[in-house]
Amino acid sequence: MNTTAQPPDARVTAELHAVERRRQRALVEVDLDALDELLDDTLVYTHGHGITHTKTQLLEHTANRRPYLDITRGELLIRIFGDIAVITGPLSNLLRTPDGGEHTLAGEAIQVLRRDEHNRWRFVSSQTTPYGEQK
Repeated sequence: MNTTAQPPDARVTAELHAVERRRQRALVEVDLDALDELLDDTLVYTHGHGITHTKTQLLEHTANRRPYLDITRGELLIRIFGDIAVITGPLSNLLRTPDGGEHTLAGEAIQVLRRDEHNRWRFVSSQTTPYGEQK
């Protein structure tokens, strides 16, 4: 495996932007079939509030809480390491709170994807770090 970061070509960039948009839609629309396809079975998903979920837990959380009302991303930095993609960039989630209200979580997200044996990009890891006090 190539251990030096490579910038993606235009095709790979388009693929990764499309899979990220599909992930966003699936979370907002609670499309569990799409999420099941997009998320690797070994997924580690760390929410901005610090709770970490496996794939199964994230699917259950999404189905039961329906927390995602809207997801937006800013400019993404994509680095490729062989069949691994690391995506970093700003993220803003409009979330439904347990009491029925709304809350916006904005921060930086790091996502790791791998190209599987069927040449599909799947999310292996995702972590959002909320913006703190800027000094």
